[in-house]
Amino acid sequence: MYQTVLFDLDGTLTDPGVGITNSVMYALKKYGIEVSDRRELYKFIGPPLQESFESFYDFSEEKAREAVSYYREHYSKTGIFENKVYEGMEETLKKLKNSGKNLVVATAKPELFANQILEHFHLSRYFSFVAGANMDGTRTRKEEVIDYALKSCGILEHSQTVMVGDRKHDVLGATRFGIDTIGVLYGYGTREELEQAGAAYFAERPEDICQFVIP
Repeated sequence: MYQTVLFDLDGTLTDPGVGITNSVMYALKKYGIEVSDRRELYKFIGPPLQESFESFYDFSEEKAREAVSYYREHYSKTGIFENKVYEGMEETLKKLKNSGKNLVVATAKPELFANQILEHFHLSRYFSFVAGANMDGTRTRKEEVIDYALKSCGILEHSQTVMVGDRKHDVLGATRFGIDTIGVLYGYGTREELEQAGAAYFAERPEDICQFVIP
């Protein structure tokens, strides 16, 4: 069975929908782009931000970097805490921790913000390490974050490690290291997206995660 559990943050541990979309709206407004339906911006939850501005709005690399800085203006002050822990998640983390599992966060969100969120919601006590992106735009791809987490924690047995996430980036990033993925269906990815990426298991609710990790 799995000994180490890597957790994505946005869409897996917490629901950041309001904070992220408000911050994207703030950034887009700087370019005269108005979005009335925040659901159009849910696609920003999960992938690296710069990549999303480039892909979804055809921004140049330079313009996308600028948009990320505008995003952070709003997110660092307000958006970061327009967020909530998924119902049943803390109980799930407690159960996994008490069963002796090593829990690690692996998120494409800047590590600085990830730690602030975990502290704010009193979740940091469950994790032995938090791996995230750098503020300078490096280490934003999920495979880079996972590699950083594995090396920092001295995890050599990848077959005893499982990734928990809601988007294809989590699955594809973990697959690079021979790590299985539990795709969560309560986040922002679809079952189809996760299936096509190659998720091994699916969790309808946070508490379903335990059945794949605890014998």
